[in-house]
Amino acid sequence: MITVSDLNKRFGKLNVLQSITVDFQSGQSYAMIGPNGSGKTTLIKCILGMVLPDSGIINVHGHSIANDWSYRNHIGYMPQIGRYPEQMKIGQIFDMIRDLRKDQSSLDEDLIREFKLDQMKDKRMHTLSGGTRQKVSASLAFLFNPSILILDEPTAGLDPIATEALKEKILSESSKKKLFLITSHIMSDLDELSSHMVYLDEGKILFKDSIELLKEETGEVKLGRAVATIMRRNITQTLHV
Repeated sequence: MITVSDLNKRFGKLNVLQSITVDFQSGQSYAMIGPNGSGKTTLIKCILGMVLPDSGIINVHGHSIANDWSYRNHIGYMPQIGRYPEQMKIGQIFDMIRDLRKDQSSLDEDLIREFKLDQMKDKRMHTLSGGTRQKVSASLAFLFNPSILILDEPTAGLDPIATEALKEKILSESSKKKLFLITSHIMSDLDELSSHMVYLDEGKILFKDSIELLKEETGEVKLGRAVATIMRRNITQTLHV
């Protein structure tokens, strides 16, 4: 569903992405993992069209995204930190986004109801806690029933009940052959929600395969331990180069 071919991006002298080639298939949920500065955020922003790569090709549904922003209609995006007009009310935010989108034939308002945002629609954004802002961001990501969802630290700041509700929603939508790209520092969440993993370090992909295969290769049961094993192996290989 998303194909990235030989993607490269530099910021000054820093190589942020180096010959990134990866396929993300529908019906799969991918954990995007790597240390800070590994290139995860830049790769996601390239897919979203927020950062232009220096070279390489990104195809969504078989079509290049270059100079064609219509593909974004297929994507729901939940940023790590949602930034909204502070004086607007919750209800006004949702109304504004609905007005900006022409296709409203299959709205998904499950999370709006689950998080009871419809009952606090008159609250202004500047009065909201970080967790409630996260609920707004999550609800907006799923609102237009997209086939691709990119979630950046989706459970950060959520209370336990909201966290479980969002997890249930992700698992439910995954069963509908949708594609998920999820970044998180909470390995237990990724272990629960993801079928595959893409591990980046210093702008390069070191591992891309199923989490089941990763656990078999490392001999670990938990994703966090398996990832730690990969990181130690990479450090050891680097030291011996």
